[in-house]
Amino acid sequence: MSENAPAKKTFQERCDEFINVANQQHAETEVENVNTALLFSAARFNVFSTVRQFDDVEKLKEEKQKIIEYFAQRYAEMMNQNFEEYIERFDDYNPN
Repeated sequence: MSENAPAKKTFQERCDEFINVANQQHAETEVENVNTALLFSAARFNVFSTVRQFDDVEKLKEEKQKIIEYFAQRYAEMMNQNFEEYIERFDDYNPN
């Protein structure tokens, strides 16, 4: 690997970078504002990353609902996974 080549990041490292930005923004505003911005940004990037595979708008229109359902299902799975982790570590995350 060249000295100039960018370092490869793990999935978790990328996630942590987004969380760090969210935490920085939370220092400036309410958590609801940060949540809404993250959700909107994720939706916008999901659309960007998905529609690039289409070269026909009619096909895109046909597939739109399937794509939305795919991302909604993935989000629900990730929410469940994070809730389960939080529940398991509730006392660690919320010391009395």
